Amino acid sequence: MPAVIRLKRMGAIKKPAHRIVVTDKRNARDSRPIEILGSYDPKTNPATVKVKKERVEYWLGVGAVPSAAVMTILKKQGIKRSK
Repeated sequence: MPAVIRLKRMGAIKKPAHRIVVTDKRNARDSRPIEILGSYDPKTNPATVKVKKERVEYWLGVGAVPSAAVMTILKKQGIKRSK
């Protein structure tokens, strides 16, 4: 299963909020995730980020690939992708 870590859009129109989720690469953006890893709210100043670090590290360890946006968020949280 090609797992990917990406953002799932939540919230109302013009009030976006996102969940950081693990899902199958072939699924749609807002489809049912395998696991919810955290949340990201870009509308606050500074942006609010909550991440389950141990679960993110687990998924990166088993080969899940983060999207570009999620990789930026994880780097700011101090989580680095191991190769």
